[in-house]
Amino acid sequence: MLGSRPFVARALQVRQLPWPGSRSHQFYSTTASRGLRSRRWQRTAFGAALTVGACGYTVYNYDTAYLVAASVYRSSVAANVTCQVAWDYYRNFPELPAEGSVSEDERRAIQDQRSKVHVRAAEKVKRALMKNGGVYIKLGQHISAMQYVLPMEWCQTMQALQDRNTASSLDEIGQVIALDTGKTVDELFSVFDAEPIGVASLAQVHRAVLRETGEEVAVKVQHPMVRTYSDIDIATVSVMFEFIHSVFPDFKFMWLSAEMKGSLPRELDFCNDKINAEQVQWNFAQHADIPLTVPRMIQATERVLIMEYVNGRRCDDLAYLRQHNIDPSQVSREIGRVFAEMTYVQGFLHCDPHPGNLFVRPRAQGSASHGYNFDLVLLDHGLYRQLPSQFRYEYAEMWYALMRGDQAQIKHWSRKLSGTDLYQLFSVILTGHNWSTIETKSLGSTSAAEFNLDALTQQQPDLFQNITEVLASVPPVLLLVLKTNDLLRMVDQRLFADQPPAVQHHAQLRTWLRISHYCLIAIRDARAAEISHRPAAVPLARVYRLVLNRLGFWFSDTALSVYKALLVVQDMFVRWQALFRRSTIA
Repeated sequence: MLGSRPFVARALQVRQLPWPGSRSHQFYSTTASRGLRSRRWQRTAFGAALTVGACGYTVYNYDTAYLVAASVYRSSVAANVTCQVAWDYYRNFPELPAEGSVSEDERRAIQDQRSKVHVRAAEKVKRALMKNGGVYIKLGQHISAMQYVLPMEWCQTMQALQDRNTASSLDEIGQVIALDTGKTVDELFSVFDAEPIGVASLAQVHRAVLRETGEEVAVKVQHPMVRTYSDIDIATVSVMFEFIHSVFPDFKFMWLSAEMKGSLPRELDFCNDKINAEQVQWNFAQHADIPLTVPRMIQATERVLIMEYVNGRRCDDLAYLRQHNIDPSQVSREIGRVFAEMTYVQGFLHCDPHPGNLFVRPRAQGSASHGYNFDLVLLDHGLYRQLPSQFRYEYAEMWYALMRGDQAQIKHWSRKLSGTDLYQLFSVILTGHNWSTIETKSLGSTSAAEFNLDALTQQQPDLFQNITEVLASVPPVLLLVLKTNDLLRMVDQRLFADQPPAVQHHAQLRTWLRISHYCLIAIRDARAAEISHRPAAVPLARVYRLVLNRLGFWFSDTALSVYKALLVVQDMFVRWQALFRRSTIA
């Protein structure tokens, strides 16, 4: 049986080893030990070769390996805080009961609990954003500007990110300059301040002096790793938002990550800054009465921008304004004029007007054609949007309807702009005032009630869901316009922070009047264009309609001007009263 299966027989044979001590045994032992050592050396050599190869690959591809490790770490930080916040809200965030269903004490306790969860979650997210930096700081700054959309606890917590950015080292800045311009810092500049004069989430600015011309300049340099991480960071933010939405279906803020995905590549290319700044200079070249200054752009690459150095301070630095006898109300008015002109007339809008991007530069009274003792310096020209003419017309009609309190027109234009039937909520988001103020046609009166998100939440438990529905429905261009509105409101609030309440009310009224004036211009021009392109059987009929359109604008605008003059007189009277009281007390 075994003979028929020889390989089994051989496998079952017992191998006869030599007797210990015999010559054949010694030979066998020597041969076996040599074979064992040979195999050990082979394994050691293979392990060493593998180690050296891995180290060599890592060294040769150091940037890729470092990028992968750093990206995994940054993503894990974002994922960790997302899970923590989602779990905190899931476990500890109570539903707000309907009015009258619980006692006032119980209702206050629930509101306190909700507020604590908001603060705790916002602090966790802020720490994570600061740890990752770059794009994440930009996300936090977006959140801080959404005061009429998100809970106040989140906005107030994230406002700290407007000024808390980590500076890159001088060596890192020098490397970016050398790579992008082909010249070292010493070759380009005779003076280059080591300490940056401003640090933002994407870049920092240094004062320098050009070696060739001796001109004092500001040099904006992108942080070295921002562009490297931008794609993975945006992808992580998108996944993070999708995860939150899967846990909380009412969370519909995916548009925020989509907006960042569209805006960030433009902001990361400083050549766009140069193009946008030159476009704004051209747009305002014929407006000698507006004290706007845009620094002259000298040279731009993707990560380095060299521009004219303009001295000044943030527009909300009230102590600096007082030191130079600059009237905050004039600063507020001219900022409003600049952005109203951009929004309703030119259609080329700077979408990041926080106080760090709006400087005031003192100058001698009467030394410029505009007649003011200051210039407005507009900085950071990376984020702009071109507003289509049809959008400007519909937006102007919406605002004009809000000023008149015309509910039928508000509903019509709200539907056109937002794509939803939530016209009351859309109006509240747009104006920053309660619906009762708009409904009673009090938006342009001193009795206008300020928007209170907490009070509105008590009245409408599904408010947050409705807000996210509105924002998820509006076109992307309107989202940036809303953000710009919120930032401008914040600037106005800071400029009048130390003024009597009556003066603050008058400042708000002048803002509404200014908006109405520019809305009328946009509506007049749109209707004139429509009349001009509409076929007319009788040529004089077209002329007649154009004249009526112009006269209608003139009558309405004249009424606004008279009201504005009346407010100026009232404002002066209130200031004199306040000064008289102070002198009497003293």
